[in-house]
Amino acid sequence: MHYLPAVFRPVSTRLALSVPGVCFVLWLCACGGGGQPSSGQPSSFGFGRTASKAEIAAESIAVGPDGRGLPAGTGDVRSGRLLYATKCAACHGLTGKEGPAVRLVGAMGDTGKAKTIGNYWPYATTLFDYIRRAMPYNAPGSLSANEVYGLTAYLLNANKIIDSGSVMNTATLPRIIMPARKYFIPDDRRGGPEVR
Repeated sequence: MHYLPAVFRPVSTRLALSVPGVCFVLWLCACGGGGQPSSGQPSSFGFGRTASKAEIAAESIAVGPDGRGLPAGTGDVRSGRLLYATKCAACHGLTGKEGPAVRLVGAMGDTGKAKTIGNYWPYATTLFDYIRRAMPYNAPGSLSANEVYGLTAYLLNANKIIDSGSVMNTATLPRIIMPARKYFIPDDRRGGPEVR
């Protein structure tokens, strides 16, 4: 036999909160129980604490298309290839084409339908950003800046975007022109519904 939580049981003696009821409770909390909002917004909900500048800086790791936010470090194709074999190949295949996870390698003009770094990614800097945040899948955020630069260099080389002697760092990575960049256009529509 399955039981529903009390608020969903169809029994007249139980109180089920409706959306208006929840809104009323939230409004009442914001008013401090007095019926009139004192400042329009509660100053605190009574839990948590303000994050320190160090904590904010540790989480503020966004890298933009222009390279702003890239950390100090350096990496090359050779070091990236070795790291890829140990940290990435189990999911993406020995060459980045096999899977079982997303295919990474497929140069522009590849006849396959897979969206890869070589035929779809618009900015090399945001590739760095994604790898640093989300990879490897079993330990995201565990790679050093040098390791991420190396992996980025290796994957750019595997997609025929840079040569095997290239070194990636804060100066060289933003200068990479990705083959698919020209296919991405800014949404500059005005005067109607804007989708951002």
